[in-house]
Amino acid sequence: MIEQTGSSDQAVATPRLKIGVALFFLSVVLPLAGIPALVALGFSKVIVTSLSGVLLVGSELLGIAAIAVMGKPGFAYIKNKVLGFLKRHGPPSTVNPRRYFIGLVMFCVPFLFAWISVYTPELFPGFVSHPVVWAVGGDVLLLTSLFVLGGDFWDKIRALFTYNARAEFSQH
Repeated sequence: MIEQTGSSDQAVATPRLKIGVALFFLSVVLPLAGIPALVALGFSKVIVTSLSGVLLVGSELLGIAAIAVMGKPGFAYIKNKVLGFLKRHGPPSTVNPRRYFIGLVMFCVPFLFAWISVYTPELFPGFVSHPVVWAVGGDVLLLTSLFVLGGDFWDKIRALFTYNARAEFSQH
């Protein structure tokens, strides 16, 4: 239920859209804030696990309820806004050779680290005592590299999973 005012770019949010967005926001925040709060409050592992499951299922149900409350026009409006933002701020389709090289290094380092750290954990300070910090750092580096590499790299990754895909090398 989006009311149009003049052009298709200007939309006035109805109460249903606002409630739907609030429900969707709650469905994302509830498990992200609730599960760490349960752990911080010192509940037993059984209670934390049980309540975490309830929070995750509840958040999924809230997400479905948000879409139902917004309706098809509201969901389409939100989807167009989000996709438009991602297209404007997402990775460029092509990048220069230096940026591509830096992105490839960023992409390969987490894989090399994961391979090496298993055999020589003593080489990395704090790896044995705080492995999650190292794992999250590698994941962040890997995800960041995908944006540095640009949109053409996504096509190359997708081609890995397409049987009939063929590589073409340009002649410089």
